[in-house]
Amino acid sequence: MNTGEEKRKLVVLITRGADDERSSVAWSVANGGVNSGLDLTIFLASSGVEWARKGVAEKARPNPLDPPIADMMQTLLDAGVSIFVCPPCAEARGIGEHDLIDGAILSGSAAMHEPIKAGAATLSF
Repeated sequence: MNTGEEKRKLVVLITRGADDERSSVAWSVANGGVNSGLDLTIFLASSGVEWARKGVAEKARPNPLDPPIADMMQTLLDAGVSIFVCPPCAEARGIGEHDLIDGAILSGSAAMHEPIKAGAATLSF
């Protein structure tokens, strides 16, 4: 039971890239979580790692009625949200640490397991 002393946690796993509207939904839901006061963790896997590549979020707009993905990502980073990137998924797509946007961190799945062990709810897109 939440005593009010600690924020409730949410992990959002994004596996969809710039060509899939569900990724826009994921970023929108993540922003809603931060705006609702949740302690949020983002984990990018599969083609979702493309979002962490410099320049991708500025060009892609899978749903033109949603805010730009780059803006939603920046809102999360400004709020202190960690955006973790699956290393093998990134490597398979030729993405190295030098290709990542500021604030994105190459990290294995333990980055999302820790908040889950601490009681985080999870959403996967």
